Amino acid sequence: MDIKCTDSDCEHGLHCFRPSRKMKKEGRIGPCRDCSADLVDWARVHRRNPGDVDYTMSSLQLEEVRAAFWAKPLDARAVAKARNLGYSGLETEALKLLAKSVGPAEPLFDGRQTPKEGNVVYYGQHATAACCRKCIQIWHGIPVGRPLTEDQLKYLSGLVMEFIRRRLPDLNSQPSLWSQ
Repeated sequence: MDIKCTDSDCEHGLHCFRPSRKMKKEGRIGPCRDCSADLVDWARVHRRNPGDVDYTMSSLQLEEVRAAFWAKPLDARAVAKARNLGYSGLETEALKLLAKSVGPAEPLFDGRQTPKEGNVVYYGQHATAACCRKCIQIWHGIPVGRPLTEDQLKYLSGLVMEFIRRRLPDLNSQPSLWSQ
């Protein structure tokens, strides 16, 4: 997939909410960097309310890079692994991967540490802006430069799991017998 966090297709309702340097300098944080559309209630999303997940998920899909991961077919390896682990195994996996890849204050290779395929959790991280600390700061209001708390990791993991539930609604809750 050849897509970058700064891509947009505003004519088709796909924007980029990552502020440019100029926008940051001018204090314009929030609108699309290309068309200036102000479509997301950032205070609402930054509350990180699990009860408001539908709004958060629909807002995420307004950004081209996020929408691409919602629409991209899951690769066979990712689906097979998900089926082997089931929801319960994926919950453990998501929390573990998030803690390792974005949990530290300064993750190794931040911005490039989350692969784009091979595990449904990776798709979920990109789709829910839990892929790097910059995306987490923009979308979830969690500042860079300090480790994520247990509650923050659980919230992000919950978003990834919601993505997985929506993309793989027929997944078993328990791991398959082959993975035990």
